[in-house]
Amino acid sequence: MSQDGAGIDLETSMGYLVKEVSSALRSAMEDVLRPLGMNITHYSCLELLAQRPGLSNSELARGTFVTRQSMNVLLQTLERDGEVVRAATPAAGKALPTELTERGRERLAAATAAVRGVEVRMLSGLDDADRMTTFRALRAMAGSLRS
Repeated sequence: MSQDGAGIDLETSMGYLVKEVSSALRSAMEDVLRPLGMNITHYSCLELLAQRPGLSNSELARGTFVTRQSMNVLLQTLERDGEVVRAATPAAGKALPTELTERGRERLAAATAAVRGVEVRMLSGLDDADRMTTFRALRAMAGSLRS
């Protein structure tokens, strides 16, 4: 990156480009989820529960990048709307495991198709080799920042 001492050159900043892609992806996902009565956190919560049934409120919050309080509000809404069920009492400790209902699975299927379409569009300018290189590079960047 060519950056002088005065600041960051936005034309060559990898961080700025990643943020731009993230913002565009979020906007495109919100656009396809909104007609389904969902937002990204709602969709992400259902997707996590489909892949990892029984996650707790805290685990779901971490996986969807929101606070535990925000996740608790969402889970109450999803439970009220019949998309998830939570145990009345915890199996161990204080955590109440959450699972999808049939309605939740149906809603997730529609949302997944919509989100998959966004990802296909996002990757349409890349060949298979570029996709794998980009995937590995983004995974390495995330790992570097977490360590």
